[in-house]
Amino acid sequence: MTTARTLITGGRVLTMDPATGELPRADILVEDDRITAVRPDLDVAEVSERIDARGCLVLPGFVDTHRHMWQAALRGSGADQTLDQYFAVVLNTLGPRLTADELHLGNLLSALGALDAGVTTVQDISNVDKPTGEHTDALLDALTSSGLRAVFAYGHGTPDDARRVRKRLHRKDGLVTMALNAEAGSDESTRRGWALARELDVPTALHIRGGRPVSRLRRLGVLRPGTVFIHGTGMEPGEMGLIHDSGGALSVAPAIEMMMGHGLPPFAAASAAGLRPSLSVDVEVAAPSDMFTQMRAAFQIGRFATLHGHAGPGAPLLTARDVLEFAILGGAEALGMADRIGSLTPGKQADLLVLRTDRPGVAPAHDAIAAVVSSMDRADVDTVLVAGRTVKRGGVLNHPGLPRLLAQADDLRRRLAIR
Repeated sequence: MTTARTLITGGRVLTMDPATGELPRADILVEDDRITAVRPDLDVAEVSERIDARGCLVLPGFVDTHRHMWQAALRGSGADQTLDQYFAVVLNTLGPRLTADELHLGNLLSALGALDAGVTTVQDISNVDKPTGEHTDALLDALTSSGLRAVFAYGHGTPDDARRVRKRLHRKDGLVTMALNAEAGSDESTRRGWALARELDVPTALHIRGGRPVSRLRRLGVLRPGTVFIHGTGMEPGEMGLIHDSGGALSVAPAIEMMMGHGLPPFAAASAAGLRPSLSVDVEVAAPSDMFTQMRAAFQIGRFATLHGHAGPGAPLLTARDVLEFAILGGAEALGMADRIGSLTPGKQADLLVLRTDRPGVAPAHDAIAAVVSSMDRADVDTVLVAGRTVKRGGVLNHPGLPRLLAQADDLRRRLAIR
């Protein structure tokens, strides 16, 4: 079998690997789906694709650990909503009325929007009703056809349907894998949900906010490693420590948490507990689907909280490097993928992006990390690879059905307005 080789040359490389750090100029060799070399002046005779990254930054793809991807079908419709209004309008009114085809459209739009913005991995918290297997398959088919690396966190369905999905997503090293959106309910329903996750041998993810939700899970005997706890705002002292000690992770959606009223994003509490948070978009009905927005929101909120005494005594002042690590390494760790993604390390999957630095709003990029966190946006994303496959090149997303998909999105907007 012929090996596909992609050579990325001459870029300023932010490896996110502590042993390697930042390389002022280096080449990256990708063979099939893996990185095989990262160093200056690689001598490779034959390549399938050569990408000139001179004057650009090269770094691992961003990782979004919490997004309700189906809601891209309703993108931007809830920018003014509070959290209670979002529950009433999006989850309880509009969501149940979407057809299987419309859910497919939403998930595919979200996946392609992620790739276009350099987000190469997303955990899809699929919290929409799944009355039939057709609805589930529509959501899942969109992910598998998009080229995105994704975790399909199944929720709002039946145990038998979840078992069917698990059989389909049986490979733990596949591009699309499974988790369970195991939201807490009554004691009995919570135990059942987490027992199903153990049966399926998949990670869990759930939203928590206020009080002692992690202590409750421990009391019920269901707390397990690999769980992604979402938001974590306003919790009682000690809860973050329980997340850390249980082998769990934290996903913060800073923009939405401030806009909808969840509470102050808990960066200081996470740091005090030894947790490195990950970042997430959450709901595209109200927030942009790129990681640049989330990094800037995290940077601004985290520093404001510390500088104005809202983060507690001794809270560290967030740095641009901290926030970039949240958006890449923190996400890879939260999803249990740090051995595969999150750094440009030989042997890992080739999920990476090339960012241009030659726009007037970015140049001159004195500090590469600061440029990514404070100056860039999706317009600077030139090239994106996922598992060695080029999904965006020269600023253009490689998806053959994109014009038709955008026309379908506009048709959906008109239909929903009539409804």
